[in-house]
Amino acid sequence: MKLVPGRLPGLAFVEPRVFRDDRGFFLESFNEERFAELGLPTHFAQDNHSHSKQRVLRGLHYQVVRPQGKLVTVTRGSIFDVAVDIREGSATFGQWQSTILDAAEPKFFWIPPGFAHGFCVLSDVADFLYKCTEVYVPEHDRAIRWNDPTLGVQWPIDEPLLSAKDAAAPLLRDAELPRIG
Repeated sequence: MKLVPGRLPGLAFVEPRVFRDDRGFFLESFNEERFAELGLPTHFAQDNHSHSKQRVLRGLHYQVVRPQGKLVTVTRGSIFDVAVDIREGSATFGQWQSTILDAAEPKFFWIPPGFAHGFCVLSDVADFLYKCTEVYVPEHDRAIRWNDPTLGVQWPIDEPLLSAKDAAAPLLRDAELPRIG
């Protein structure tokens, strides 16, 4: 595995060694010792699997208490993935980084606690897997509006399919921020 730092402090990409042959491929998606060597978390409290169709946009989500770090990947299809720094006092507060995650080119995106996270599906369907450092706590769940003009995220779709929660999410300036530390 190789760790490639992201553009914003704390974000990183984990590029696994992929062994391919005419049968398919094999990769290690988690190795406790290797993660520790790379400075990544070795304890995850919850694994999630999201299956979505094209144009679905989920996010920008986070928890205000027990913020979650997320190790995300795609096992089928392709998504546009976004992390937004919402750590109070951060020099990069309100800045975002995006990446394309595609099952054909396996990689993982590490998003530490204090970032809002979202993605939209580019392919017909996508299976999105993520490991979380904390369990999901519904009463601490929050969202920021996906198209907040102060963030300026350059989503690759104009008319996404949204949940009612995501469509009604507040702007960053009105959002309750996560409690880090």
